[in-house]
Amino acid sequence: MSDTYAKRRMRLIKKMGGGIAIIPNAPERRRNGDADYPYRFDSSFHYLTGFSEPESVLVMVAGDAPQSILFCRDKDIEREIWDGFRFGPEAAREHFSFDAAHPVSSLDQELALLMENQESVFYPMGADAEWDQRMLKLREAVQRKVRSGIRAPDEMRDVRTLVNEMRLFKDAHEIALMRKAAAISASAHRRAMRFAREGAFEYEVEAELLHEFCRQGARHPAYTSIVAAGANACVLHYISNDARLKKSDLLLIDAGCEYQGYASDITRTFPVSGKFSGAKKDVYEIVLAAQLEAIEAAIPGNSWDAPHQAALRVLVQGFIDLKLCKGTVDGVLEDESYKKYYMHRTGHWLGMDVHDVGSYKSDEEWRSLEPGMVLTVEPGCYIRPSDDIPRALWNIGIRIEDDVVITRNGHEVLTDGAPKTVRDIEELMGKS
Repeated sequence: MSDTYAKRRMRLIKKMGGGIAIIPNAPERRRNGDADYPYRFDSSFHYLTGFSEPESVLVMVAGDAPQSILFCRDKDIEREIWDGFRFGPEAAREHFSFDAAHPVSSLDQELALLMENQESVFYPMGADAEWDQRMLKLREAVQRKVRSGIRAPDEMRDVRTLVNEMRLFKDAHEIALMRKAAAISASAHRRAMRFAREGAFEYEVEAELLHEFCRQGARHPAYTSIVAAGANACVLHYISNDARLKKSDLLLIDAGCEYQGYASDITRTFPVSGKFSGAKKDVYEIVLAAQLEAIEAAIPGNSWDAPHQAALRVLVQGFIDLKLCKGTVDGVLEDESYKKYYMHRTGHWLGMDVHDVGSYKSDEEWRSLEPGMVLTVEPGCYIRPSDDIPRALWNIGIRIEDDVVITRNGHEVLTDGAPKTVRDIEELMGKS
């Protein structure tokens, strides 16, 4: 794997054309007292290094003599007794295929030298105020050497412009990790469906999800799990997860694990009773049909917006059939009255971050889908109580979400292990 990271660094160096890039890892964060949050590396730093220790910085120098340099913590046997293994610069250089490695304590001193006579400095501009100030001070220190014939960099550029485009296209290894994350998460959703029952609390269902994640080697969720019963499902980012399930409820679960740095993102909605019926079944079938149409539109050559537009037309026709919207499909799309019941878009990029990096437009036009891109497809419907809506439709919240990778010939649904047809869900829950 070290070769993979080294090749990524060389690709970035070539994209830079010249100059120096500085990419810090994420800092440790204090939770309270003397307890930290569980450490999670910066995605772009890890994408380029594979190195997971905090207090580390990647420096890349482009030009005729390109090099990649790691700055990290010293080897410290005493601290290892308390905190665990540390590579130290020399072992890290060898293990992760860097050209050089130095103690992080020497970073500013070394950077002041490495920045000399460089035209550009690439770093995550605006991501951290302290780093912004640090870079300006370092440039100023180089500028003070002007009488010695040394030039300071003329421009500061955001390295994320280059790295984000690289991360948007997943290689075979990344897709394999995302396939594994999806399989673990699908297993967790099946477990939740089997467990859910009248009288249980939402947080008990959440515990089943977390148990399955951890049991299969995914120590952390990719984001805070949404376990929303009944009216709670009409709150898009509901995370209280403390209500008691009723037999008449639909239960919306939006949950996915992170596996070796890569996220999954699945939403399923199902009846606590184990049986779909009445208006809830009608709405569910509309959302499912919209999702299937959107997935069919997720193919190379189509625009990023194509799945969204495909889902919208199915949803709008369903809203008209349910008397939620009035007029024709084109008319409702134009006046956007559907947004009362469907107010978000149909997906986002997925990768090391749940809402992963990468632009959605190019030259003001939706970009085309290409092999290696991974996106979610997640239409929904959220009906809050209103005097002009039949009571049978009140408090119905439904979302169905899958993770889809664009392939050369079409797409692959990574999360198809989580049941979503009425028949498959009822069959699974009937066996619990």
